[in-house]
Amino acid sequence: QVQLVESGGGLVQPGGSLRLSCAGSGRDLSGFTMYWHRQAPGKEREPVAYIMPSGAATYSGFVKGRFTISRDNDKNMFYLEMNKLKPQDTAVYYCQVVAEKGYWGQGTQVTVSS
Repeated sequence: QVQLVESGGGLVQPGGSLRLSCAGSGRDLSGFTMYWHRQAPGKEREPVAYIMPSGAATYSGFVKGRFTISRDNDKNMFYLEMNKLKPQDTAVYYCQVVAEKGYWGQGTQVTVSS
């Protein structure tokens, strides 16, 4: 069974940066696509970015140019580096790996406020 654990969330001022991490265990994840999603208060969960085994990455328009998704297959982990954060980025961020089914982490809170 795959287990995913996010870390790195917290409180940051507008314009600041955070790096989120997703640690995988239970299976080698190097062959699967990895995703970050977020859910803000009162809104539906939305995709943020994903990265394929090839390393090719895709971003939602509202974060492109500010966020970077990356993966480290040797560590069975992937990351979301967030720069120039805005109050609108405040949300719970979830990592996901899609194998034969989707596996989700528990979420980590990101709050952008002055």
